[in-house]
Amino acid sequence: MKLNLANLLTLFRIAAIPVVVISFYSPMPHARPIAAVLFGIAAVTDFIDGWVARRYGQTSRFGEFLDPVADKLMVSIVLVMLVQAESGWFEDVIAMIIIGREITVSALREWMATIGERANVRVSVAGKVKTVLQMFGIAFMIYRNDFMGFPVYQLGFVLLVLAAIMTIWSMIFYLKAAWPFIKHDPDDTNSAKTEI
Repeated sequence: MKLNLANLLTLFRIAAIPVVVISFYSPMPHARPIAAVLFGIAAVTDFIDGWVARRYGQTSRFGEFLDPVADKLMVSIVLVMLVQAESGWFEDVIAMIIIGREITVSALREWMATIGERANVRVSVAGKVKTVLQMFGIAFMIYRNDFMGFPVYQLGFVLLVLAAIMTIWSMIFYLKAAWPFIKHDPDDTNSAKTEI
């Protein structure tokens, strides 16, 4: 395995997670805004590492494995922190939707890979829009404090609700693409041949 800039950026995203967590729970002044900025920087690397990998031919199996892992770890861990810190049940439901979707789509992609059809569930435009809304929404909710009278947390919450809607939409898209392979049972074909 050869480490390149794209993979280092992905590893940076994973390494940033505990720093964001520590900052989030720190009693120091401006802890939440600092955690939000750190999360934002880590989120930006999600877009940069993919561009670097494609632009400079740094795609690798390690990078293809690590990139979605880094994204899901960062989003899931921070959503759990937000749910713990905020008392509203609506935040809980949004987190359940997003984390539940990630588990479902990850399992779907893994299964499609085992039958050699992973290309049919590659990242869609809806998935990319969902990621952008999610990252901005989470960053604003971590920041929490109003900025020059602007309700940052509320804006983040609206963006996260939109991300949850796109999450469901993109999951339906992936399930629809995979459905022909899911409903096709090789045993049915064998049984039909035996009956003939």
